[in-house]
Amino acid sequence: MPPLGTPLAHPTFNLNTAGVAGFFGGEEAISAMATVHLYKGRQWLGWYNSPGSYTIAKRFGRMANSRFWDGLFPGANDSPAVSFELDGKKGPQYIAALSGTTLQTGHLGYLTMERSKEVKTEKIKGRETTPINVAYLAMKNVDYNAPVKLIPFKSALWGLIPITVSIVTCIMCALVYDWFSCSMILIGIFTNGLASAFIGVGKLVIKSVSQPASGAPSGHGILIGEDGVVVIKGKERDVNAITKGQFDLLTDPMQSDEAKVDEVKEDDDESDDEGDDENADENENDKKKAVEEKSDEREYRAIGVCSLLLLLQFLLQLLLVPQGTLFGQIMFLFSLGVSWGYNSYLSSLEKEKIQAGILFKALGDPEMCRFRAGTRTTMAVFVCLLLFYGVERSSPEKDRELRVKILKSCVPNDTDVWKRWREKVVDQLLNIDEGSHSLPYLVRTEGDLELPTSDKKLLKQLLKDARAAFRGYLEFRGSLPVDSSHQ
Repeated sequence: MPPLGTPLAHPTFNLNTAGVAGFFGGEEAISAMATVHLYKGRQWLGWYNSPGSYTIAKRFGRMANSRFWDGLFPGANDSPAVSFELDGKKGPQYIAALSGTTLQTGHLGYLTMERSKEVKTEKIKGRETTPINVAYLAMKNVDYNAPVKLIPFKSALWGLIPITVSIVTCIMCALVYDWFSCSMILIGIFTNGLASAFIGVGKLVIKSVSQPASGAPSGHGILIGEDGVVVIKGKERDVNAITKGQFDLLTDPMQSDEAKVDEVKEDDDESDDEGDDENADENENDKKKAVEEKSDEREYRAIGVCSLLLLLQFLLQLLLVPQGTLFGQIMFLFSLGVSWGYNSYLSSLEKEKIQAGILFKALGDPEMCRFRAGTRTTMAVFVCLLLFYGVERSSPEKDRELRVKILKSCVPNDTDVWKRWREKVVDQLLNIDEGSHSLPYLVRTEGDLELPTSDKKLLKQLLKDARAAFRGYLEFRGSLPVDSSHQ
């Protein structure tokens, strides 16, 4: 077959796209690559000539953890989960109702707060100043060994568009014997596809404390955010998935097998030495530390090699693309443009919303409902009511102490009038079924007459807010979902 005549064979100018090809669309390409672990099979749809090869190489090359790779890609050696934005967000504070634990949650706590904003809201009748939302999350029994369900493969099939365009433009350049442009498109397809395949090979899992200490109470507690509160009810091991858990990527196929072997060994040890709980806990902690240290020392050589190939692609673009014909350069630029459009589409997706959906599927789709309190005092009382709903009583002193702590966590005011208000609220909480409609403990008494006029007015208003919370609780109590501590 005789060669085709080259279109635009005698141009009066030359498109020098090589200088920008490695930088153009870099942020979009990184954001698109970060979705590779959210879609099932998405790692096999990266065979297209993507822009931003230099930016991708510098970003993900830092995951390779050794002196050699640190020299090529200087910077902090982030874990894969952080690099792909599956971890790193600061979550709300968690306060346990029964154990007294207070800790800062991480990425999964943050996703839970975001998820709560999507739930239909029921309004609590009463005064309104600064409305605040209260979500109620009833955990189910979490299967930590179950695979995390990703978004179906069909949702990632849009990736066939840039793949097709890249292949067609490569063939078009070959037909006009522009081997420089043809080879650069082909190298772009190869390096991006290889990087996507190796980077996306990790298995997404939830890592948490799945076996809490024996005798630990239920994990009931609250997540306190800036614009809302989430009441979490369930067993300690189930609540830990949110409060102490994190997404992790198992890039080594042997990691999951090793974890299962360790779990079997722990079960065997427990059956042989049931009376030595303290030693078992120490051994478990040592094993967890060893696993974490081994994870930190992993070099991720394959990701480093892929990043190096992307860097070499960028250097070859600088040398070879200007040697191509104008038609070939246009084909090269067209393939980049379509790929950039696809990367921009992936970047526009609400990754946090997708991650929250994946998280809740992994947790067994726990039920959540949400309420809106008109004031912060109403919120504090309502949270306390939800938190201790169905919880067995202990000693009167302990019960009072636990409820006071939650009220103080929600409303930390500590003046005399607030102390009186808390005492009355806790008295009513401890006698929730006594005169539930008249609420006899939420009234002013003779001792309150000693307060200044302004404090008496404030106490009257605060007690009114508390009564609104109790009436809202009595209205919605029957519709609250059952959590894992009662299953």
